[in-house]
Amino acid sequence: MRTLADVFRETLKERGIESIGTLSKRFRKSKNKLQDIAIEIVHGKGAIFHVPEKTAVAWDLNGKRVEGSYYAYAPLCMKDKFEMVLSPEELRSKLPKWPCFVIDLSLWDKHSQKEKGKLCLQINQSYGLLRDYFTGRELAVTWANDEFKSMFHGPLDRITPYNGSTAEFLRERGIDEVVLLDPWAEEVLSEEDFNVKAFVIGGIVDTSHDKKLTPKIGEELERAGIKVRRRKIVLRGDIIGVPDRINRIMGILLKMLVERKPMDEAVYEFQEPLHARWRLRKELPRRVIRYRINGKDFRVVERELFEEYSKWLKIRWTDFVRVLRELDLVTLDEKRIHRLNKLSTPRLINGKLYRVILLKKAAMLCYNC
Repeated sequence: MRTLADVFRETLKERGIESIGTLSKRFRKSKNKLQDIAIEIVHGKGAIFHVPEKTAVAWDLNGKRVEGSYYAYAPLCMKDKFEMVLSPEELRSKLPKWPCFVIDLSLWDKHSQKEKGKLCLQINQSYGLLRDYFTGRELAVTWANDEFKSMFHGPLDRITPYNGSTAEFLRERGIDEVVLLDPWAEEVLSEEDFNVKAFVIGGIVDTSHDKKLTPKIGEELERAGIKVRRRKIVLRGDIIGVPDRINRIMGILLKMLVERKPMDEAVYEFQEPLHARWRLRKELPRRVIRYRINGKDFRVVERELFEEYSKWLKIRWTDFVRVLRELDLVTLDEKRIHRLNKLSTPRLINGKLYRVILLKKAAMLCYNC
């Protein structure tokens, strides 16, 4: 999917412009200079002008530093001093119809004040993610009441707040089908779902309430005549380990939608050690080897599993050890486990397979410290 930077680059090329600069120090530390300059132009803060002398700082259309340019970004207040070659109206006319990303706040009143504050922060961070690709205006917040507007410390004028319901917002824009990101959905989000005109994310912070609230948003939309595709984001087939905050869900969606990254890779990018530990607590018991040594039971996993899991879970060694302690597991290297297996005899005890060892001293095992 084309980004705002792509559209800006193409528009500049059409005008024969190969590099642009700026008349101030602004944007010099930007990681995506074309995107950030284009954002300001789209929002009517500036334009591209032809200047009589080369700028001190300039970049080519790939964002690489070059030695000055006769074309520069400047605030609109300078339009009487220089010749304007690309106005905000012209750039806006080139923009494609990107999908809407709707955060539904119909459950706003079910949150505590602290949760509402977290929700506002996550919405602000979602705007930041969207402006990395589009204009930020694609972020719509429905059921945006006065309390939300007073608590939201982000750029309210650069998103699309809507006082009414999500269904009303969609109908006004002629949208009759959406993808609802729902962790309890049966189907997994795929590229086949990227043709819709709107994605809906529930504005929910699940810290103290019934966690199955997102499906209720889908039910309300269906009652209003909107077709809803319920889709979930998974990590290797399971929702455990997938971040649950709105901004991280938004980030995963954008990585898949714009950059066409595989779902597992996108989830990994936005995962935190907390989410990784959730998944590790489920994964490690599947890899347990049970030993009974002189009548004492040990549950052992290979130390090498840390390297295996860290390839798709964002875990550090301290996280691995923490989960081992929580699950009361011992970790040994592969060679030591191989030696123990040679000394052991497999037996079924209470329906579970144990490797039984009878030794005077069972000093081969050591707990992680």
